[in-house]
Amino acid sequence: MFGIGFGELVAIALVTVLVFGPDRLPDLARQAGRLLRELRKFATNARDELRAELGPAYADLELTDLDPRAIVRKHIAEAMAELDELEDTIRSAGDDEPVRVRPLEPGERPPYDLDAT
Repeated sequence: MFGIGFGELVAIALVTVLVFGPDRLPDLARQAGRLLRELRKFATNARDELRAELGPAYADLELTDLDPRAIVRKHIAEAMAELDELEDTIRSAGDDEPVRVRPLEPGERPPYDLDAT
């Protein structure tokens, strides 16, 4: 949870009790719970409004789908799956030896195809 371990949670709880005192702690916990409920309601409403504005094509949209890191991870995973399928197809075609690529020697220029560029 947020990269916080058990030891850090205990330290935060101890400091909280020392700063606010045990008599105000239940009230603070209630306020924190209310704040979390309001934040959750706000996020749910934002997601629902976004879904309504985008239309039925995005009915299954989640806010986490808009995270750029998640988008990149998804596309990389799809590309890796396609690569695995391609390798399986090549192996099943009868070529049991994987294609070996020779590394370039120092100072050697990589091949360049004028027709492809």
